[in-house]
Amino acid sequence: MAELVYRPVIGFAQTLFKAWDLKIDCRGSENIPRTGGAVLVSNHISYLDFVFNGLAALPQKRLVRFMAKDSVFRHRISGPLMRGMKHIPVDRDQGDAAYAHALASLRSGEIVGVFPEATISQSFTLKSFKSGAARMAQEAGVPLIPMAVWGTQRLWTKGHPRNFKRSHTPITMRVGEAVEASKDKYAGAITRQLRERVQELLEAAQRAYPVRPKGPDDTWWMPAHLGGTAPTPEQVRAAEAR
Repeated sequence: MAELVYRPVIGFAQTLFKAWDLKIDCRGSENIPRTGGAVLVSNHISYLDFVFNGLAALPQKRLVRFMAKDSVFRHRISGPLMRGMKHIPVDRDQGDAAYAHALASLRSGEIVGVFPEATISQSFTLKSFKSGAARMAQEAGVPLIPMAVWGTQRLWTKGHPRNFKRSHTPITMRVGEAVEASKDKYAGAITRQLRERVQELLEAAQRAYPVRPKGPDDTWWMPAHLGGTAPTPEQVRAAEAR
């Protein structure tokens, strides 16, 4: 079936990133299968993560159908685009419909993109993973593909202004080998293994990242354990509990 919306949007994004002069370093795309269903699982630090996750699949000539909150589908601009690209709306009060939609996509041979942390991590560290990705992969009989992105928080993230200037910002992505979702394993155990893989990839992306903060006023995008001034996970939880 012709992709009348998705491919032009990809072209627009690539043109935009070239205009911003982003330095994109993506390794491991060969781990994304060329055919058949799979669940692509990534950390979540930016509103633009799904775009970069999708770019990582392009060398394998694959398009990713992302699960995203339904409010994005109701927006007058993003809504028609999200529906045209066949992404999957998630109503958190009625999650069964989204789960069934994603399962049908996987069984038809699609790659479904999932952020198992559910929301952006303001500490830029991994939050706990929900088990939905593992359960979907088990039920559909498809592999889980772990992935990590780093640097995207410098473009647009929660609690900080957007930076859409020609900033030469590096974006580092790492895609890992598949995690099998065996039906005879507990989904929680698979989820823990998956999170460990994503953590390893995130640390690899951070080590490979070519720049450091320019000074004291530029440390906000680095997590506290790496010497930055992003809030710790404990501080984020305390703020959310208020």
